[in-house]
Amino acid sequence: MAVPVWSVDPRTGKQRERVAVEATAADVDAAVRAAHAARGALADRTARIALLRAAAEELEAAREEVVASADAETALGPARLNGELGRTTYQLLAFADEVADGGFLDVVIDHADTSLTPPRPDLRRYKVPLGVVAVYSASNFPLAFSVPGGDTASALAAGCPVVVKAHPDHPATSELCVAALRRAAARAGLPEDVVTVVHGFDAGVELVKHPLVAAAGFTGSIRGGRALFDAAAARPVPIPFHGELGSLNPVVVTEEAAAERAERIGSGLAGSMTMGTGQFCTKPGLVLAPEGEAGDRLVEALAGALGEAAPGPLLDTRMREAFLAGVRARAELEDVTAPVAASAGEEQAVGAGFLTVPAGRLAAGGPHELLLEECFGPVTVVARYRDTDEVGSVLSKLPGNLTATLHLGTEEADRGDGEAARLLGELTGLAGRVLVNGWPTGVAVAPAQHHGGPYPATTSTSTSVGATAVERWLRPVAYQDTPEALLPEELRDDNPLGLPRRVDGRREI
Repeated sequence: MAVPVWSVDPRTGKQRERVAVEATAADVDAAVRAAHAARGALADRTARIALLRAAAEELEAAREEVVASADAETALGPARLNGELGRTTYQLLAFADEVADGGFLDVVIDHADTSLTPPRPDLRRYKVPLGVVAVYSASNFPLAFSVPGGDTASALAAGCPVVVKAHPDHPATSELCVAALRRAAARAGLPEDVVTVVHGFDAGVELVKHPLVAAAGFTGSIRGGRALFDAAAARPVPIPFHGELGSLNPVVVTEEAAAERAERIGSGLAGSMTMGTGQFCTKPGLVLAPEGEAGDRLVEALAGALGEAAPGPLLDTRMREAFLAGVRARAELEDVTAPVAASAGEEQAVGAGFLTVPAGRLAAGGPHELLLEECFGPVTVVARYRDTDEVGSVLSKLPGNLTATLHLGTEEADRGDGEAARLLGELTGLAGRVLVNGWPTGVAVAPAQHHGGPYPATTSTSTSVGATAVERWLRPVAYQDTPEALLPEELRDDNPLGLPRRVDGRREI
């Protein structure tokens, strides 16, 4: 019996339209096999470049319809979603440029050297695509981390066909986006099955277990991601699983920083933690602020800014219920106060808030360790510390994070040593991106970007944002003493493709 997939309005909780049906095991098998059959066509770098650029054009041409659909399914608002679509098309174009450059292939040639003892053989190394990639869409980014998002774009750039498991919170948007990508494939002379979408929880499980799936990318909850990660590892042939699961994104505010600009830090924190109704994976969920007058001013500024913040809907009813239950459980802990209580608003909306607790409670562990777990939505915890030893004790209890932030006073930042350097070192051990005097929400798409971190932030050491995201879907191969005529073009001495490479220890551009 076919199970319908419905698009739901998060502002009302009511069904909008029937979009598709959940994929059966046979449907998943057919999608994966069709993607597998498209690998040969996608091996052509010129065609891949054309695909990625055409995909950006097709999404841009469908902007009005895509943004309207995404807003109807996520309530994130046209302004936010227009910006997200721009980011998504930029990612596609950036990966097209990476493919054109060819540096991601990491070509290394070491010619035979008989002067060495023992003699060195001729060795030539580059990277090849893994195969079909399963992508699991995120709920909170219906474009940039969903069907046309970074996982899909980087996998296609690597030469890997993609089967996307659509997120149930935006199925109609997923269908619009996959249609745009498949039109782009046809324009580039590639099989449309280089990108396919399937719907349904069971389909997601079948997908990670399929023997022709060579790797997977996931953005979502710790519970869901860990289940898929374990399934990927338990296969007869385990596969890489690049999952982004959860992050508290701690912030440390030094006494000097609070004394210098408490009000600005408090208002900045409010803006960061409520961005997207607190549904960013980089939301600051724990802030270590000093006790005393400067810390009080910071808390007052945060309370004032949150008091003016309008309630907003979360992505779905389940997330709303989990958010409200999580806030209640945290607020009931001893010595926890709520200067501004996160609350249920009208219909599906929630109001932003924050909790305060003495940092010593967190350092002591016990039931207060609940405050060191991510609570998805517009709430943060401000832990008031007495000294830097308490800061270190709390940081030592944190799991891995996507980001960690340090707010310093002007003189601290200029000194470059001492306590500031020590704190920066502690935060570096916790996160994949470390910020100074900024806020973590917003992840720039740039070659130097790293969006990942120690577990449970991610299940691998790679990034899902930036140029090096393509490395997740590649594996190195070395050829030894292989006749020139049999070598891939990428490894031949005359470099017919004009690739950057390292030859006998020297860089060639």
